[in-house]
Amino acid sequence: MQLRFLGACQEVGRSAYTVKTANSQILMDYGVMINHEVSFPIHISPKELNAVVLTHAHLDHSGLVPMLYLHSKLPLYGVEPTFKLSKVLVRDMIKLSGYYLPFEYMDLESMLNHAVSVEYNSQFKINDASVSMINAGHIPGSAQIIIESDGRRVLYTGDFNLVPTHLVPGADRQYNNLDAIIIESTYAGDDHPDRVESERNFVLACKEVVEDGGTVLVPAFGVGRSQEIICMLSDHNFSHPIFVDGMALDAIRMLEQHPGSLRDGDLFKKAMRQAEQITNWNERRKAARTAVVIVSPAGMLKGGASVFYMENLAHNNHNGIFLVSYQVE
Repeated sequence: MQLRFLGACQEVGRSAYTVKTANSQILMDYGVMINHEVSFPIHISPKELNAVVLTHAHLDHSGLVPMLYLHSKLPLYGVEPTFKLSKVLVRDMIKLSGYYLPFEYMDLESMLNHAVSVEYNSQFKINDASVSMINAGHIPGSAQIIIESDGRRVLYTGDFNLVPTHLVPGADRQYNNLDAIIIESTYAGDDHPDRVESERNFVLACKEVVEDGGTVLVPAFGVGRSQEIICMLSDHNFSHPIFVDGMALDAIRMLEQHPGSLRDGDLFKKAMRQAEQITNWNERRKAARTAVVIVSPAGMLKGGASVFYMENLAHNNHNGIFLVSYQVE
């Protein structure tokens, strides 16, 4: 087995790795890095590959996959709702950054036409390699990849989380013997505070701002983190209004189609019913003047409705802006 690292080496973003065996080469993820411009991992020709395996939908893992489908017919493996969520995210990226991208909408559609949905813990063959995908505990559909060939076993974790969240259970760690591990290490040197205490403090802070007549903005990634925040507030019996905006609404509709990908489908339904959906600018302007919690992409305040809310809320010290998503330097 030969491993090749095409991106995400000592950096966060553009994850891309290959595993080469005697008779096959498999690409695991092919993401982009979005900062001031979109940047890409090292190029690889689809002709060199036998398949692509996608750990999850976030753009730093999925964003450049459509480029592989300009002409090729490679099978693309993943666990749903990964493909549905990828469509939402990549479509939005094309809309915002099309000038910088080496592919178009039709290439995204071609990619999705070659998607092969697999189940967690099931094994499938790619020539001489056996591949299985196990839960990564990151977002719905997120997976770790185990590739086995010629008596060797490699694990690629993708983004993973060992602690159960309101949205998904914690990562599966039934690996058996491994010869190599490619591991995500975004927070490797950090000691996380206790999750239960952090949640309690967050909900209490939201309550204090709203009861003082202020508005809380929670900029959050549209896929995963937005829904987690809404479920968290609901699970803690937050009694004040919650509004949700932007791409998070598309992701909610996708996840409603895949309740089996969630830790608690009933909690998800209850929480999403509690959240009021914002769909136009009049509603946005009204929400920014109301004592509510607004959950809105983009999580890093780089675009989307969260920028509008920030500009309207930041100068009033009765309001609160709580960053709950990863922030680039």
